[in-house]
Amino acid sequence: MPKLPELRTPLARAVVPVAAGVGFFAVVALVLWGIAAAISGNAGQGGLLTNDTFRPGPARAYAARVAADGPILFPDLLGTDGDRTIVLDHTGDDPLNDWDVYLAHPADRPLSCKVTQVRGTRSFTDCEGRTVTVEQLARPEAGIHPVVSTDGILTLDLTPTPTTTSVTTPR
Repeated sequence: MPKLPELRTPLARAVVPVAAGVGFFAVVALVLWGIAAAISGNAGQGGLLTNDTFRPGPARAYAARVAADGPILFPDLLGTDGDRTIVLDHTGDDPLNDWDVYLAHPADRPLSCKVTQVRGTRSFTDCEGRTVTVEQLARPEAGIHPVVSTDGILTLDLTPTPTTTSVTTPR
């Protein structure tokens, strides 16, 4: 093993270890910055490590909760245009089926017209004071939907399906 150079002057013995420490922490900071940049990605377009699903939990438990208290609001799950709250609803007797999702604004009003739930009911009050039912709320983009797995776990798929436009040209 080659012998390291000996630091002979007091200035060298003071500066070299400090410079090495500063360099080490600069490398650690760059690595952490790179990890943070990869995790944050491009908001709304899915980053490198983003999760496009949300798992509330057992479908039976959530079905009972919706039956007792009305639809459940999950704030800003889509996280693209400010507050994109998802409203999870269940109808019917089978907790593994009949799930639906809505956005927390009326279908006939803009996203800025938020609703608040009337406690313990399936009704909401919008920004204009109107009472609307859960079925009158806006639908999310195509592809965003609830899924119940074979083991009964409810998951919300938050991945919108890209819309395609077909163009036909006359011959």
